[in-house]
Amino acid sequence: MGGKKLKKRELPLIPLRGLSIFPYMVLHFDVGREKSINALEEAMVNNQLVFLTTQKEAETDLPTPEDFYQVGTVCKIKQMLKLPEDAIRVLVEGISRAKITKFLQEDPYFECEVEEIIYEGEIDIDKELEALMRTVTNTFEDYISVSNRISPEVFMNVTTIEEPGRLADVMASHMILKIEQKQEILEAFDPKERLEVLYKILLREIEVLEIERDINVRVKKQINKVQKEYYLKEQLKAIQEELGEEGDFYEETEEYKERIKKAKLPKEVKKKVNKELNRLFKLSPSSAESGVIRNYVDWILELPWAKESKDRIDIKKAKVILDEDHYGLKDVKERILEYLAIRQLSKSMKGPILCLVGPPGVGKTSIAKSIARSLNRKFVRMSLGGVRDEAEIRGHRRTYVGAIPGRIMASIKECGSKNPVFLFDEIDKLSHDFRGDPASALLEVLDPEQNKEFTDHYLEVPFDLSKVMFITTANSLGTIPRPLLDRMEVIEVSGYTEEEKLKIAKKYLLPKQKKEHGLEENNLQISEQTLRDVINYYTRESGVRNLERQIATLCRKAAKKIVEKKIKIVRINTSNLINYLGRKKYRYEKIKENHEIGVVTGLAWTRVGGDTLSIEVTTMKGNGKLVLTGQLGDVMKESARAGISYIRSKIESLKIPEDFYQKLDIHIHIPEGAIPKDGPSAGITMATAVISELTKIPINKNVAMTGEITLRGRVLPVGGIKEKVLAANRAGITKILLPIDNEKDIEDIPENVRKKLTFVLVENMDQVLEHALVRKEENDED
Repeated sequence: MGGKKLKKRELPLIPLRGLSIFPYMVLHFDVGREKSINALEEAMVNNQLVFLTTQKEAETDLPTPEDFYQVGTVCKIKQMLKLPEDAIRVLVEGISRAKITKFLQEDPYFECEVEEIIYEGEIDIDKELEALMRTVTNTFEDYISVSNRISPEVFMNVTTIEEPGRLADVMASHMILKIEQKQEILEAFDPKERLEVLYKILLREIEVLEIERDINVRVKKQINKVQKEYYLKEQLKAIQEELGEEGDFYEETEEYKERIKKAKLPKEVKKKVNKELNRLFKLSPSSAESGVIRNYVDWILELPWAKESKDRIDIKKAKVILDEDHYGLKDVKERILEYLAIRQLSKSMKGPILCLVGPPGVGKTSIAKSIARSLNRKFVRMSLGGVRDEAEIRGHRRTYVGAIPGRIMASIKECGSKNPVFLFDEIDKLSHDFRGDPASALLEVLDPEQNKEFTDHYLEVPFDLSKVMFITTANSLGTIPRPLLDRMEVIEVSGYTEEEKLKIAKKYLLPKQKKEHGLEENNLQISEQTLRDVINYYTRESGVRNLERQIATLCRKAAKKIVEKKIKIVRINTSNLINYLGRKKYRYEKIKENHEIGVVTGLAWTRVGGDTLSIEVTTMKGNGKLVLTGQLGDVMKESARAGISYIRSKIESLKIPEDFYQKLDIHIHIPEGAIPKDGPSAGITMATAVISELTKIPINKNVAMTGEITLRGRVLPVGGIKEKVLAANRAGITKILLPIDNEKDIEDIPENVRKKLTFVLVENMDQVLEHALVRKEENDED
């Protein structure tokens, strides 16, 4: 390397703001500050040389020696041009870098002593320096390709420079760098050191520029996509307007997107809806497919995916509400209160699936409404009577013209809550035909383990029904499909007793009908005994539906009388009841006056409550025929034959002629032949009547009985005990024979009725005969 020489100069100084200048670099800048103008004039008087250095802070207007860098560039002034407002534009060329050694003066301009380092002669370039120059040159080429701010001609000029120091300065002068970075290069007096500093800066700048380029590409791509979409949408709008199609189609699509954002849709559902919307956007608004998709998306967005009623977890208040709406029904109310208690303890409790089974008119549907009110939930009712199309439950697939969702999802949408009390009314009257089996479709709905993801055929996305409280009603369990019944918790809602009907009439039905017919409390007065007569002689039912109709009739006739005769009070009692409701419609068997042979009081269960049956047997000469009349079903006929077989096996102990079944015809008749009768309840009754007729021993008039008989004379349990006992009490019976296995059913009978009756639990026919037959000595006593 050539020799290094130090040279001192005394030069005026001009501080630059936000600019740096390197040796061999041409720069023009404006001078406006008074000190800088004075320094410029001084330089022009002498040899046109000036020392330029950069301020550390560009905002400083009146800098001091501490405010600018100590290393700068000795420059020669090439040109000056006066500008308006006393400003001067100067063109300078950098000669060499120098360092301030001493300040000579600060006014009227800055003057300082600087020390230049000048290399004389040719610089020796060894292999390491040559490699460094090549590396820096290649890196500078990469910088040019990445930055796109420097023209390729600059690189061509740079490659011709052989001097290391000058190569670094020329490269630095063309780069866009921070003042600190330029100053770092400027302060590197040694050419090799300068190249190394430049190399580090180049590598960092290339890395930053590449990241910047990636960001620009990504942002540009997004902007281009948005611009492209906007352009295409505007084109589509223009085409639609030109074709005379709906102008607000685009706005409608945007509205759908807004609704999707607001609706809290599950991830899978949201994906499905967005897919359908994309299809909608590509279609013409007037196409048939567009209407189908629009209808589908509306259905999805209107379903309550996240809306639910907040349960009122207050057992005491719920109990008050249930008692307000219904009299009795202890088991049903207890089950609801249990559910509420569990909900209070466990928030994750699934909705129970209750099945209320009982005769018509006992208030099964209104119980469900009261449950919804006590829970503070919405109420939905769906009648299943006569439903035979599976699509009613699951909906139609969208491939069909006019397809709609099933009634379950339609009801959920209508109520606007995902946890209503949902009543399936008359589930025992479901039917099926070639259109499918609705009962099978209901299996998924009424299974607590499956209904979390119920999928309607139309919607094709799962909806969570696990929080819905399902309640079903039925008149009997016999016609409910077994798999469906297995998924439900059955609660028996038995018929009301006379006392219960009386209290319901006084507390609920009469006030309700008075209000509906515009009657004041005192306008109509009905005695308690009158209500009993209405219950006993004008209605025959387990519930109170017909009773309410009869009370409504009384209210109508009373209202007519009040208006016609202009009176304020109408009194209805047992003596004038016939004037309002006509002749009595029903009668009840009453206790017989005497003990009779071959006549036994049996007990039967009907859909409208319990009833007494007077079973009559007579014998006549013949050849052993068994005649059964009274429209008996197969079960009763078989019970009668079983009874005869038992009697034949007990001929000796019963003291009956051995050949009775060869010489006598036995006729068993149950009066009211127009009414079909079937069931096992009359087994022991018919056997007792036959034995009485064959032995000629009378039957106790105060005894009634029910139970099935086996060939060995065992007495088997039967159902409907509560209704049968109430019927016996109404008929004036005092002693009732029940199968021993029915002992638990006695607890269901109201206490006031139990006290009037004597219950005898029998295990076999011997015990039945012991209490039913009146021996000679007993007859004599009577």
